[in-house]
Amino acid sequence: MPLLKTLDTDGILVVTFSRPEALNALNQATLHELAQALEDIYNNEKIRGVILTGDGDKAFVAGADIRELAAMSREDAMALSEYGQGLFRKIERCPKPVIAAINGFALGGGCELAMSCHIRIAVEHAKLGQPEVNLGTIPGYGGTQRLTQLAGRGRALELILTGDMIDAAEAYRIGVVNRTVPDREALMALARQILSKILSKAPVAVAKAIDSVNAAVDSANGYEAEAKNFADCAATDDFKEGTSAFLEKRKTNFKGR
Repeated sequence: MPLLKTLDTDGILVVTFSRPEALNALNQATLHELAQALEDIYNNEKIRGVILTGDGDKAFVAGADIRELAAMSREDAMALSEYGQGLFRKIERCPKPVIAAINGFALGGGCELAMSCHIRIAVEHAKLGQPEVNLGTIPGYGGTQRLTQLAGRGRALELILTGDMIDAAEAYRIGVVNRTVPDREALMALARQILSKILSKAPVAVAKAIDSVNAAVDSANGYEAEAKNFADCAATDDFKEGTSAFLEKRKTNFKGR
């Protein structure tokens, strides 16, 4: 199985890409398994937050499966790009927080996968990049868009046109990753720490915040989406609980409604 999934008692699902012989590269079987996992993430109430990571210390996901790409027609390429874009869009739009724990190479489709997550943390030895130009093609799973959003037009074009890799420190400097840590143990501990803090908040507010931030890119009027989501939060029991707890100087007890 290309994906390993473990759900702990706190509702944190760890999804591990496990094709070590191919540096966890994304083949079509892995993409389809990821699609099935996302259906469960969206619909399973026991899953409250997600960590995506790679098997081992070498690679998060080191790109797509080149053997599959080499055999594609133009029509095949269009279908694959649209499928991958839709899949990563589902990660980006997930109402539950998704963290990419980048444990090594995150190249091509792997970099695009990481950028679709809400938060990215990386080990110091990680390498990120969009090297598709070296194969005579371009990123096809949303990489041209998300790298531009995160790093800016000039830096995105430089990385995409040269195919250069950058280390975790540079990825942090230009805003592609949120934090860096020394090793895998610290990586997973930090991912859980961040998720645990998020999961202590009102679930509806977390989902609405994700939707509002996405609207800054997706919508012609992100402010309108923000106002609607703000109003939706005000109608929840969790909002009443949060404001009451603040005024009463006690801990919150959010119910997710």
